[in-house]
Amino acid sequence: MSTSYKELQERIAELSRQAEAIREQELANVIAEIKQKIHEYGITAAQLGFRGEGGKASGRNKPNIVAKYRDPDSGSTWGGVGAKPKWLRHYESVGRDKEEFKI
Repeated sequence: MSTSYKELQERIAELSRQAEAIREQELANVIAEIKQKIHEYGITAAQLGFRGEGGKASGRNKPNIVAKYRDPDSGSTWGGVGAKPKWLRHYESVGRDKEEFKI
């Protein structure tokens, strides 16, 4: 007995529904396993390469800032953008000029 086109389409639709249901169950199991491992090992979003809270990207691209100043004691650097680091504020508070630390 031959199968009609319509019957094949119905079987395809039913198999697609079954496949999606199985996929959803497998996905739920995988997510549960991942959550358990994250909890067990204390893994952070940063360690997984996610940015910001909950692994969500901030939605803005941060430009790469080139270091312009270097702390001679610790080797820490600052690109001249944003708040001045503690080490530079300290040097300025004792009368030193930030240009002394220019790279």
